[in-house]
Amino acid sequence: MGINEVISRLETGNKRFVADKLDGKLQDSSRRGALTGGQEPYAIVLSCADSRVVPELAFDTGLGELFVVRVAGNIANTSSIASIEYAVAHIGSKVIVVLGHQSCGAVTAAVAGGDNGHNLNHLLAHVTPAIAASKEGANINDVVKVNAELTAKELASRSSIISGAVAKGDLKIVPAYYNLDSGKIDFL
Repeated sequence: MGINEVISRLETGNKRFVADKLDGKLQDSSRRGALTGGQEPYAIVLSCADSRVVPELAFDTGLGELFVVRVAGNIANTSSIASIEYAVAHIGSKVIVVLGHQSCGAVTAAVAGGDNGHNLNHLLAHVTPAIAASKEGANINDVVKVNAELTAKELASRSSIISGAVAKGDLKIVPAYYNLDSGKIDFL
């Protein structure tokens, strides 16, 4: 399956999700059995950990179709990048979707600033470039979109594995935005 076909498949699955017409395929014991020997997900999704954003449902996919990495603010930290590198180098996924979402709590906390404790401060620091790159007075959702775009660029700039696959034309990184109210995913 080529890169454009993967993106089209994701878009089509999201249309089914928005229309409440999920296929629900590849989610049974037969599929589980077929995957015991390995996996070949066609796409990687770097998504926020928010419980309202479930990539497998939002793209109407089954078991083994998506390699999902979830971390608050869909940030590119060492662990999330390493997980994505594994999928690129060893599984051959064709597309990385960096999926930000409406009303992201991590972005809201980063914009608000203040001391959130050592670990959360460290995580929120990854959102600071998106705040700086956003227009003065930008709303949270605009910062979320900038964050997804910058994270998509950062994945390639911080990883020779990812940038090499992009340079060879084997991989495309696509920032996206999930609308909580409708379920629609906008590719940015």
